[in-house]
Amino acid sequence: MAQVLVVTNRKGGSGKTSTSVNLAAEFAANGRRVLLIDLDTQGHCAIGLGVKAQKDTPTVHGFFDGRHPLSSAIRETPWEGLHLIPADPLFDHGSGSKEELLLRQALASEGILGTHDIIIIDTPPSLDILLLNALYAADRVLVPFIPHFLAGEGVRQLARVLFRVGSRRANEGTRLLVGYVPVMVNTRIGQHKTVTGGISTQFGASRILPGVRTDIRVAESFAVGRPVRYYAPKQRSKGSGINS
Repeated sequence: MAQVLVVTNRKGGSGKTSTSVNLAAEFAANGRRVLLIDLDTQGHCAIGLGVKAQKDTPTVHGFFDGRHPLSSAIRETPWEGLHLIPADPLFDHGSGSKEELLLRQALASEGILGTHDIIIIDTPPSLDILLLNALYAADRVLVPFIPHFLAGEGVRQLARVLFRVGSRRANEGTRLLVGYVPVMVNTRIGQHKTVTGGISTQFGASRILPGVRTDIRVAESFAVGRPVRYYAPKQRSKGSGINS
């Protein structure tokens, strides 16, 4: 039975898609059956995996519009063990189903949970039915954030949504586990330490994961449609020291 990991932040440009794509690639490279679902209509997950968009291809947003089953949108990627449900860049965020549990129900009823080990969901920054569907389907939530002041505010705004969803999940007898990871970290910048320290104080030091340092090769890897582990296999992804 698959574990569902949602990668989210209320602020755009916080590294959600880079985190989603590269985590999915790492899990798949280690022998896990991985499905990456792109709920963000920018559609950047497909770009990061080198999957070409095709006209009339089923998408996760087509599923929310009621045009086809979720499972029909699953596509192969160039990377063994890694599948993608792509986004529809033309989807209107005000359209589609208003049911908050639609994605969760489809993952179970269409057998998708049974055919994968890990499902990673990249979310839009907006607070809408797509984000709520992702969170109600989640077992775990990962919140990447750039340690700037506005990013810290985005994390705090998201926390209110997580509390609402977590309370409902608790009433169902399930627990929503949340972790926070600072990205594009530079330990020489005092604000990075200050913002990360504030989030650590507010949400608990045990929830703060090791930071990911700034590296141009992450952006370069998207330009060529290859996850970092394949574009720069000797790349050092951590080592910020901000959590030591």
